[in-house]
Amino acid sequence: MKRSLSRAGRRATALIAAMAIAASSAPLPAEAQRGKLPLVRDAETEDLLRDYAQPIFKAAGIPSSQVEIILVNDKGFNAFVPDSRRMFINIGVVLDAETPGEVIGVIAHETGHIAGNHLTRLRQAVANAQIIGVIGALLGVGAIAAGTGAGSADLAGGGAGLATAGAGFAKRSLLSYQRGEEATADRAALTYLERTGQSAKGMLTTFSRFADQNLFSAKYADPYAISHPLPRERLNALETLAKKSRYYDTPAPASLQARHDLVRAKLLAFTSHPRSVERAYPRSDKSMAAQYARAVVAAQSRNGRAASKIIDGLLRQQPNNPYFYELKGQALLESGNPRAAIEPFRRAVSLRPREGQFLIWLGFAMVASDDPGLLPEAEKILKAGLQMDANSPIGYQQLAIAHSRQGETAEANLATAQGLMSSGDLRGAKQYASRAQKNLKRGSREWLQADDILSYKPPQLRR
Repeated sequence: MKRSLSRAGRRATALIAAMAIAASSAPLPAEAQRGKLPLVRDAETEDLLRDYAQPIFKAAGIPSSQVEIILVNDKGFNAFVPDSRRMFINIGVVLDAETPGEVIGVIAHETGHIAGNHLTRLRQAVANAQIIGVIGALLGVGAIAAGTGAGSADLAGGGAGLATAGAGFAKRSLLSYQRGEEATADRAALTYLERTGQSAKGMLTTFSRFADQNLFSAKYADPYAISHPLPRERLNALETLAKKSRYYDTPAPASLQARHDLVRAKLLAFTSHPRSVERAYPRSDKSMAAQYARAVVAAQSRNGRAASKIIDGLLRQQPNNPYFYELKGQALLESGNPRAAIEPFRRAVSLRPREGQFLIWLGFAMVASDDPGLLPEAEKILKAGLQMDANSPIGYQQLAIAHSRQGETAEANLATAQGLMSSGDLRGAKQYASRAQKNLKRGSREWLQADDILSYKPPQLRR
C-alpha cells in the first residue's frame, strides 16, 4: 500500500509541477530560457521595426526607449514578449508579411501585452492555478490513503483520478485566463492602430492566414486546451470592429512599403539558398527589391566585384541609403578586400553616425586591413560602436585584435572577456577577465569592468 500511495502521490505532484513550469514559462520559448535562442543582427531591419513600433508605443503610453526589439533567426511566424522591456520578433514575421501593416499589427498586439501588464498577471494566474492543482492533488492522495480493505483498489484509483482531475482543471483555468489576455491584447492593438491613424487590415490578413492554415486541425481542437483563441474565432471577433475604423482602407505610405520590400528581399537572400532567391526574384524582375536580393546573393558568394556593381546601380537610385553602403562594405570585406571596404563603411557612418553596427563594421575593416597606422583609429571607432551596441561579439573580437597588435595584452584579454560574455560563454569570460585584471591598474575603469565580469552571477530561472 505504501508503494501504491507513493506512486500516485508522485504522479499527482509531477502533473502539478509540469503544469506550473509549462505555464510560468509560456511567454518565453525553452531556447530563450537556455540562452540558445538564435538571434540575428541587422541594422536596417531593426531600424524599420523601430519605426513601425514607435507610434504604437506612444499610443500605448510606453516610452520608446523602454522596449528593445530583438530579431530571432527563425522563419516561423511568431513574436513574443518575455517581460516589459524586450520584444522578440522572428524574421519569419517580416518574410511572410507582404505589407507593413501585417508586421505593425503583430507589434501592436505584443504591445497590448506589455501595456496591459499581462506578464505580471500571468505569474499570479500561475500561482492561483498551482493552488487549485495542489488542492486537487491533496484530495486525491487523501482518498488513496483512505483506501484500505475491500474496494481499496477502486478507491485508490478514484483518488488518483481526482488528483489528475485537479491538475487538469487547474491547467484549463490557466489557459482560459491566457485566452482572455490574448483577446484583450487584440482589442488593445485595434485601439493603438486607430490612435495612430493606421489600418487594421494587415492584422486581419495575418489572422486570416492562420485561420486558413488551421482550418482542418481546428475542427478537432479543444478550444479550452489551448492558450490562444482559435484563429477563425479570433478573426471574426476583430473583423467587425476593424472595419468600422475610418482608417481601414488607408494603405501604408509608399515610402514605408518600399522599405518593407527591401528588408524582405534582404532577409530572404541572407537566409535562403540562391535558387530560392531566384525563384522569388527572377531575372525579369527589375525592382529595387529584386536587385537588392541579387546583390546580397553575390556578397554571400564572396563575389565582391559583382556585388559592388549591383549595389552601385542601387546607389544611383538612392545615393543616400546607408544600408546600400553597408552591404557594399560587407561584400568587399568578406571577399578579401578590407581596405576597399573602409570607404563605403565610412560613408554609411556619415549618413547614420549613431548606428553602432556601422561603426563596428568600419573598425573591423580597418583592423582587417593589417595596417598598423590604422589601429589607434580602429580602436577608438570600435569602442564608440560598442558604447552604442554593447552586445556585439564581433566588435569585442576586433577590439581585442587591435589591442593585441598594439602590445596591450591586458586590454586585449578584457575585450575578449567582454566578447565571450556577450555571446553567453560565462566561464570563458571569467577566465579572460581574471587574466586581464592581474595586469590592470586596480580601481581603473578597465579593472572595474573585469571585476564586474568576475563577480557576475547568472539569475536563477524561476520555477
